[in-house]
Amino acid sequence: MTKDMTQGSPLKLILQFALPLLFGNLFQQAYNMVDAAIVGQYLGSNALASVGVSSSIQFLVIGFCLGICTGFAVPVAQAFGAKDMDHLRQYIYIGFILTALIAAGVTALTASLTPQILHLLKTPDEIFHGAWQYLFIIFLGIPFTMLYNLCSGILRAVGDSRTPFLFLVLSSILNIVLDLFTIILLKWGVAGAAIATIFSQAVSGVLCLILMLRRFTYLMPTKENRVWNQAMARRLLTMGVPMGLQFSITAIGSMVMQGANNSLGTVYVSAFASAMKIKQFCMCPFDALSTGVSTFASQNYGAGQKKRIRVGLKQGVLVGVLYGAAIGLVMIFFGRYMSMLFIPRTDIKVLDASAQYVACVGSCFWMLGILNVVRLTVQGLGYSGRAIFSGVFEMFARSLMGIFAVPVFKFWGICFSDQVAWVAAICYIVPTMFYVLKRVDKVDYKAVE
Repeated sequence: MTKDMTQGSPLKLILQFALPLLFGNLFQQAYNMVDAAIVGQYLGSNALASVGVSSSIQFLVIGFCLGICTGFAVPVAQAFGAKDMDHLRQYIYIGFILTALIAAGVTALTASLTPQILHLLKTPDEIFHGAWQYLFIIFLGIPFTMLYNLCSGILRAVGDSRTPFLFLVLSSILNIVLDLFTIILLKWGVAGAAIATIFSQAVSGVLCLILMLRRFTYLMPTKENRVWNQAMARRLLTMGVPMGLQFSITAIGSMVMQGANNSLGTVYVSAFASAMKIKQFCMCPFDALSTGVSTFASQNYGAGQKKRIRVGLKQGVLVGVLYGAAIGLVMIFFGRYMSMLFIPRTDIKVLDASAQYVACVGSCFWMLGILNVVRLTVQGLGYSGRAIFSGVFEMFARSLMGIFAVPVFKFWGICFSDQVAWVAAICYIVPTMFYVLKRVDKVDYKAVE
């Protein structure tokens, strides 16, 4: 069911939109945690390290693909806010074509370069083969990942966050069941975990597309809309590519940091892998809230309701900061117990390192309430090209920490890399937001520029 966010209480609309996203993100992260727990408990710490060692490169590649799909949804949301359904359907048509082309190219490139990527990450020899199996299979599933995220992005752009949530739940449940089947019964090891992931994403993506074709027929391009438009394709790419590159650029810094962490040994690889699962789970509300504020801003920009954009942004940032402070305290005091979900109690060194990382990150978690909400709002208003530089600042900050701090301070350098990166990105994106808001006041929505 679509939802017009141009009328009514901004905070209420944002939270109503964000709630299904939050549940979906929590469910997905719960699956990720169960997946890690199954791998760690049934296959051991080395298998967990095989899955976790490539998390930064997965974030780089998959994040680029997700950013592309998210960016393609921005013109759709703006057209929906302006009640411009013809251009909305044409954007959807062109978006599907561009997504198919990008998915094919990215899959071919990454799958062929998997061994070189793992060598670049300084993957320890004892886990190299498992890491290669897992990452190669994940890369083969990129087209399914992009299909699901494009369909979900379109539905969210028109205010429907409930349908993507339901398919995410389906995908997560199916993934857990297949994990148990492939790992415990079929004994396929880490390859089984990867196969379960891409198969469940494929089912979810195909079913989401079928539902769109049958239930949301007014979104489907008609014969008149199925026309290639160079200007509209360029606008989609202008929105999508910078958002994809922002994820990727941020991930480059994470790769440098992970490479530095991998050089510390398998104990810290396993600890980092489990701690990242906890951090990502705790970040779910930030992702849901920032997506809600971004969609709210996109629709209201299309409708010309520019004062509402500022109200929604301020309220979104306040909610994000309050949540970040509260969950940060939980991470500080209960990080060790949370780590025990993935790490056997007997692995004391791994547990100690994981708890150390979680507590350090939790101390500054409130910063993400500012960074995520403001950055996605800049993107939602159509300024993806400017938002990308916040990712550049994050990349340089993490890279510098990985290159200079980790050799001196060892794992403590890893524990404070995120916080340094967040501060650097905030120092850029907040002034940029003020600039964008001034620009938006002067420029009205246009379907094609």
